[in-house]
Amino acid sequence: MTRLVLGIESSCDETAAAVLVDGRRVLSSVVASQDDVHAPYGGVVPELASRRHIEVIVPVVDKALSDAGVKLGDLHGIAVTQGPGLVGSLLVGCSMAKALAWVHDLPLVGVNHLEGHIYAAFLTDDPPEHPFLALVVSGGHTALYHAAAPLTYRLVGQTRDDAAGEAFDKVAKLLGLGFPGGPIIQRTAERGDPRAIEFPLAQISDGSRDFSFSGVKTSVSQYLKRRGPLSEAQVADVAASFQAAVVKMLVRRTVRAALHVGVKRVVLTGGVAANGPLRAALAAAAGEHGIHVHIPPPRLCTDNAAMITAAGDARLAAGQRAPLTLNAVPDLALA
Repeated sequence: MTRLVLGIESSCDETAAAVLVDGRRVLSSVVASQDDVHAPYGGVVPELASRRHIEVIVPVVDKALSDAGVKLGDLHGIAVTQGPGLVGSLLVGCSMAKALAWVHDLPLVGVNHLEGHIYAAFLTDDPPEHPFLALVVSGGHTALYHAAAPLTYRLVGQTRDDAAGEAFDKVAKLLGLGFPGGPIIQRTAERGDPRAIEFPLAQISDGSRDFSFSGVKTSVSQYLKRRGPLSEAQVADVAASFQAAVVKMLVRRTVRAALHVGVKRVVLTGGVAANGPLRAALAAAAGEHGIHVHIPPPRLCTDNAAMITAAGDARLAAGQRAPLTLNAVPDLALA
């Protein structure tokens, strides 16, 4: 018997819904972006995000069902992002999912947003096999998880300060490039020289597998203060050099962690995983050690509901169920 599951994602500033068959075949995936809402502020404004979710969540779910050619009565379960994320945004998605589950008497399951990102890799033609190491790198999270078996995770390392995506956003703002920072930095860096400026790489000497990006962000800020107004070419050099430093830190520590854990498979996922130089550099560096890298396409790296549905389907299939008292948990831990 096939399972039809509806997934809802509203952890930050994207309102998304998707319908999957057996957690693998995507029948529909709808994402409503809020970039235009938050761009004037250079970052996500939580109150505005919540209000926009309320405005669009019903049309988004309706479109996901329509695109999939199914009705609510055809579903076998509902999955929703429970956390981590912005509490106001999470509450909108959780409320919608609980209401649908109650009215239509459907099994409900809460999903960790980071597990959703990991499950994006299972929606590709090259899904990973356990065990593997997952680098989840996004606007709010940079962490390494050892997935020894399905639905089992151990935290290997995480950022001690800014997430990589936050660093991209802040540097883009310093350079006057706009928001969101990741795509703009990458486009600007294409015109620059990644060797023009040698920004320092964080050195963590206590043996942990953690990351740190506040130092390179501060170095960019200090560089700009010393140099004053920059030409377009100089801005491109700063963007390229900053991006190269972040990529180098992510790649080095991920490969070292994979060797330390003893796995031969690495999953790269999360919004920053859409970055072209990062994808190429990690694949090349891991390949030198016989490590295979699984990377979802960019559309599955950024926040979407297909990944939440895939993770939710796995938990539903394992017999997990959430009560209708399910609540948003903004600091929900994966491990």
